[in-house]
Amino acid sequence: MGTAVLIRSGGLPLGSHLFPVWPGASFAATALPVRCVPGDNLAIHVAVAQAPDGGALVVDVAGEAEYGYIDEILAVAARMRDIAGIVVDGCVRDTGAIARTGLPVFSAGVSVREPGHDAGGAVGREVHLAGDRGPTPVRRGDWLVADDDGVVCLPRGRVTGIVADAVESVSRDRRLLDALISGKSTLDLLDLDPTRVTGWQGAGVGADRSAERAG
Repeated sequence: MGTAVLIRSGGLPLGSHLFPVWPGASFAATALPVRCVPGDNLAIHVAVAQAPDGGALVVDVAGEAEYGYIDEILAVAARMRDIAGIVVDGCVRDTGAIARTGLPVFSAGVSVREPGHDAGGAVGREVHLAGDRGPTPVRRGDWLVADDDGVVCLPRGRVTGIVADAVESVSRDRRLLDALISGKSTLDLLDLDPTRVTGWQGAGVGADRSAERAG
């Protein structure tokens, strides 16, 4: 399931400022929330050391994004612990090395500033990440799904319903795609009103082009 269809089915989008460090990165896993003290990543080191196999870290940097909270050392440590991925609402560094580890990391940017490693923080407690609809809570046991389109949180207790709806949504999309390939118009398939658009030239336009392709 892609993140786009999961959002359509009730998943909670995290901020559109979050991007994969390397193209094609993706994962789906249960979340272990991490809250850093601004400018410090000690809590991430603790989370990597005790994260369950196959889980993912979701990191709140308390509004201080301009540090490289994840680097090559942490990426290698996370891979060795079989962590599925990391989402950090802040910056990372050593991006080339992170890509070489194959660890899916999603961040808000890149910064060469090195964080401290001694100021504390918290692991396992609910965090709030900036989302497209305002601050989005992420709790331990929620599911995170991340791909090239972004990051989505599926709240625990709602996962089954969201996934079931997403399966049906994918089936509907497949039917639409098949109809488009056969020459149908999105205007007809989605019941859109083209007369609202200045410059609409009439119902025959799409049909004429379909006929040209068929010829």
